[in-house]
Amino acid sequence: MTREKLSKDAITAALAELGDWWLAADGGSIKRSFVFRNFSEAFAFMTRVALAAEKMDHHPDWSNVYKTVDVTLNTHDAGGVTALDIALAKKMNRYFAGWVHAWP
Repeated sequence: MTREKLSKDAITAALAELGDWWLAADGGSIKRSFVFRNFSEAFAFMTRVALAAEKMDHHPDWSNVYKTVDVTLNTHDAGGVTALDIALAKKMNRYFAGWVHAWP
């Protein structure tokens, strides 16, 4: 997958498909917050994403406080958002949807 910086139009189109992601104020990254039922679910999500990110050789900037995982994605060596960021965001959305659909 390419590590070339995406155009503003390409990022806007990708964000339209990604749902709850948004472009950071500086335009150099995309962001999202994931809220789970508890810390265990949030940590399990981070573990699953970490395994996928390692396979992609593309790692998120993120933080976790109790049941919330805040994510920022960009490709440092490209200086902005690339197709790798969009691909990882899509994986995160799919993983999160699995938890949400499993909730009673």
